[in-house]
Amino acid sequence: MIQTLQFALIITAVALIVSVILQSKGAGLGGLTGADTGSVFTARRGIERTLFWVTIVLSVLFFALAIWLILVS
Repeated sequence: MIQTLQFALIITAVALIVSVILQSKGAGLGGLTGADTGSVFTARRGIERTLFWVTIVLSVLFFALAIWLILVS
């Protein structure tokens, strides 16, 4: 069971890192392709909103798995 939790924690950590990197602050997802959107704050829409919520869920899952692993071991 401990190995399964460790594996789930590693997968969650990698997914969390990727989701944070994809959220280039101020540039949106267009910044990955070189598009310049300026420095004006805009509301999250479409994939950016989904990515925002995925990041929140992954972070909660990461901390829950870490605490569970500490309690089990």
